[in-house]
Amino acid sequence: MKSRRALWSMASLVAITAAALAGCGSSSDDAGGSGGSPGTGATGGDSAVRVVASTNVYGDIVAQIGGDKVQVTSIIADPDQDPHSYEADSRTQLALSKADLVVENGGGYDDFVDRMLSSAGASPTTLNVVKLSGKTAPAGGELNEHVWYDFPTVRKLAAKLAVDLSKEDPAGAAVFEANAATLTKKLTTLEAGEAAVRSAHPGAGVAITEPVPLYLLSACGLVNKTPAEFSEAIEEGEGVPVRVLDQTLRLFTSKAVDLLAYNEQTSGPETEKVLAAAKENGVAVVPVTETLPNGKDYIGWMTANLDAVKAALS
Repeated sequence: MKSRRALWSMASLVAITAAALAGCGSSSDDAGGSGGSPGTGATGGDSAVRVVASTNVYGDIVAQIGGDKVQVTSIIADPDQDPHSYEADSRTQLALSKADLVVENGGGYDDFVDRMLSSAGASPTTLNVVKLSGKTAPAGGELNEHVWYDFPTVRKLAAKLAVDLSKEDPAGAAVFEANAATLTKKLTTLEAGEAAVRSAHPGAGVAITEPVPLYLLSACGLVNKTPAEFSEAIEEGEGVPVRVLDQTLRLFTSKAVDLLAYNEQTSGPETEKVLAAAKENGVAVVPVTETLPNGKDYIGWMTANLDAVKAALS
C-alpha cells in the first residue's frame, strides 16, 4: 500500500539534501512535531541519545523507554493531518542526518525515511518495526502495515529499544530495561482487555474504512465484514466502484455488523456515506487515528480505543 505514501522525486531529494547541508533547515530538534504527546517527548541534554521516529506513536514509545536519556524527534505528529499526505522537508532531512537511532514503521508506510537517509549518506542504527514484527502479506493479499495496533509487536519493539538504546548509552542500560519492563506490563493489561472482548463477543462482525485498527479488532475476536476492495480503495486514495460501495452500505442496512471503525484522519465522499449509513442504522461508530491524539500517550490511547470497542459492542 504505497500510492498515498509520500513519494519523492530525485530532484526533490537533492534539493532537500542541499538545503539541509547548507543549514537552511530549522535548528530546532522538532521536525514536523514534538517528540510524542505532552509529557512523553523527553528531551535530554547534549549527551542524550538522539532518536528520530517517523511518527509520534513511535516517538512516544521511545520516550517511555528512554526517559531523560533520549532526545526524541517525531516527524509526523499532527493529529489533524492525514499521515499519508505528509511531505518531508529540509528539517526532516537535518534531523535524520543527526540521529543516533531511527525508528521507522516500514512496510511501505514511511519509505521517505530510508530515501532521505540514503540521500544524506547517513547510517544511524535503524529499527524497522514491520520487519521486527515478522508480519508478511497474506497469500494474494496486501500487508497491513499498521503494526502499532498489534500489542505483541509493540512488546517486541520495547525489548529491542532497550537493547539498541543500551548500545548507544551503556550506562543507561538498567534504566532502559526497567522502563521496557514497565511498558510490557501495561501491554499485558491491554492484551487481557482484548481477551475479555474475545470471550464476550466471539465472531462479532465489524466494518472498517481502512485497515488501521485491524490487528486490535482481530485480537478481540471480531470479524471484518468489509469488502476488501472498499478498504483498499480508500487506503490507496482511489475511487470505490459503485457495486463495492453498495455492498459496504448493505452491511449497515442489514445489521450485519456491530460497529464501524472509522479513520478520522482520512475522509472522502465514500467514507462519509459509510459513516452516515452506520449512524442512520444505529451501528456504533468507533473513531480511530493513525497518530497519537493530543494529550494521550500510547498506553492511554490504546486503552481508550479498546474501551470504545467494548462500549460499542455493549
